[in-house]
Amino acid sequence: MATRTDKRNVARPTPVPAHVHDHEHDPLSLERECCVVPDLPSPAGSPLVALVGAPNSGKSTLFNGLTGLKSKTGNWPGTSVDVARGPWRSGGVTFDLIDLPGAYALDPLSPDEALTRDLLVTDGPGRPDVVVVLADAAHLARSLYLVTQVRELRLRCVVALSMLDVASVRGLTVDPDALGAALGCPVVSLDPRRRVGLGALADAVAQSLAGGVPAPRTTAEPDADELAREDERFAFIDAAVTAGTRDSGTSRANWSDRIDQVATHPVGGPLVFLAVMWAVFQATTTVAAPLQDALDSFFSGPVSDAAAAALAALGLGGSWVEGLLVNGLIAGVGMLLTFVPLMAMMFALLALLEDSGYMARAAVVTDRLMRAIGLPGKAFLPLVVGFGCNVPAVSATRILSNSRQRVLTALLVPFTSCSARLTVYMLVTTTFFGANAGTVVFALYVTSILFVIGVGLALRHTLWRTMGAEPLILDLPPYQRPTLAITAGVTWVRLKGFLKTASGIIVATVCAVWLLQSIPVGLGTFGQVPVGDSLYASLARLVAPIFAPAGFGAWELVSALVVGFVAKEAVLSSWAQTFAIADGDPGHLGGHLIDSFAAASGGHPLPAVAAFLVFVLAYTPCVATLAAQQREIGGRWTLFGLGLNLSVAWLAAVVVFNVGCLL
Repeated sequence: MATRTDKRNVARPTPVPAHVHDHEHDPLSLERECCVVPDLPSPAGSPLVALVGAPNSGKSTLFNGLTGLKSKTGNWPGTSVDVARGPWRSGGVTFDLIDLPGAYALDPLSPDEALTRDLLVTDGPGRPDVVVVLADAAHLARSLYLVTQVRELRLRCVVALSMLDVASVRGLTVDPDALGAALGCPVVSLDPRRRVGLGALADAVAQSLAGGVPAPRTTAEPDADELAREDERFAFIDAAVTAGTRDSGTSRANWSDRIDQVATHPVGGPLVFLAVMWAVFQATTTVAAPLQDALDSFFSGPVSDAAAAALAALGLGGSWVEGLLVNGLIAGVGMLLTFVPLMAMMFALLALLEDSGYMARAAVVTDRLMRAIGLPGKAFLPLVVGFGCNVPAVSATRILSNSRQRVLTALLVPFTSCSARLTVYMLVTTTFFGANAGTVVFALYVTSILFVIGVGLALRHTLWRTMGAEPLILDLPPYQRPTLAITAGVTWVRLKGFLKTASGIIVATVCAVWLLQSIPVGLGTFGQVPVGDSLYASLARLVAPIFAPAGFGAWELVSALVVGFVAKEAVLSSWAQTFAIADGDPGHLGGHLIDSFAAASGGHPLPAVAAFLVFVLAYTPCVATLAAQQREIGGRWTLFGLGLNLSVAWLAAVVVFNVGCLL
């Protein structure tokens, strides 16, 4: 059963041994893991400021507010741990701000937490000039444990106090000055979500830098045992809480708790979760479909016609240049860009759920499933990240302290349906299922969850029979009204990543596909060969028979799956190229798909389409995900996972098609 800590303030905190990342307060931290860059953007010589705090404190939201989303992410030198870093400019002063991995205390249980401790404890060039500890006013005693440990080091320390509105609802009033006097360091009140108090925090950091490094806080006697040191810390925290807070005893009714009676209920919780996800997909398909059709007509009509006319004026009409530009780049990349409204809508709706506080409840709802497959509750984080992108999801397995849990989770991540697959789902489902496309896409995401559970159970009872489970320990933040700035920021960061893929790897893939489609096998001229007689088609025909039992053994369909190994978005671009070159019409891709599935399935197109979608859901992840797996769990397990994904996907597709034909 999921464990949930008391939402009220506690006088004697204990370090929390299991950490779950907070999506509500850290909505942009997941995207920062998608890229790795070596350069650091702050001017040389800028004071180094480290931002630390518990995973549930709003640390990454504060980091994004201070840096204005101008951060860079890269591996910290000598480690494989990603750290976000960026310039924090305020009042003409620039600080070099680093967002260290979340930690409840300086007692590491994972590689990420070990980096946080090492940078704060060990003297060296990476040690920060100032440490900003983000503390939750609504859970002040527990938050001050990390502050107490930092104060025992020879470091400048500033406490950033958040969640004051929640504390007020619970009848708690915090006096920052009195609390700062008791702790022996500045305390600043702020609201990271609404960018309130950031200037005051900058002033406090600047004042700390202007002074000398304070002497470490005096602890128990040097020869005292660890228990005595812990008692002394608790006594120090008790005194600070008493001096800096006042409890009016007039706590108002907490409506978050009342909602959670349903949202986290063992039966009602999963039903609410499924209903919310269905509404998201239904709204996405309904609103985005007209915009998608308009963009499709734009690229296949005016853009293609204008490009052809321009090339004709230059004397290049009918040449291989026109084939590359019109049938290659415009048909391929243009088809992908038609999904921008859909992705923007999806990202915005998910950002609203994250910022409202609901997604943390999803962790509680899924905890029982996690423990059933032998994983701790905090393994929910990498898996839920996988529904956005599998690459950062694999990297996020570092939060797990047990190596076998990291391997198992990394093997399950590719079965989560990433947003790149969503573009394929939407094209196919809107073509074959019309107004029911949203429901079908929702069913695919449910199927994805079933794959994670089923494969996890199979591995748990074979390779990982002796691995135990851990309970979920999670502070549920209160429900909050989403803010426009955070929702827009999250949506743009995720959409920008989608567009970056379209302008980068997809362009290269489109060019490679065009080249293969331009090389004749037998008679023909380069760039003028029918696609069915090209090297591309010949290679695809070698693979196509493998998928005949699943009902989609046509080379035009299978070739896209091979290209999708590079990036799932490339499935669309390769289809657009194949059918555009085949008849010279870049548009009406849906009609070509209908004909191809009908022919390949022997007159059973819908079962074949369902089998194809299931295969896309479960088959091998993109090359970037495989690279991430190789880095995190090694080549042997990566190859095992590759074979596992292909085997499960093929078997599932064959079953779906044959059962569908019977029905």
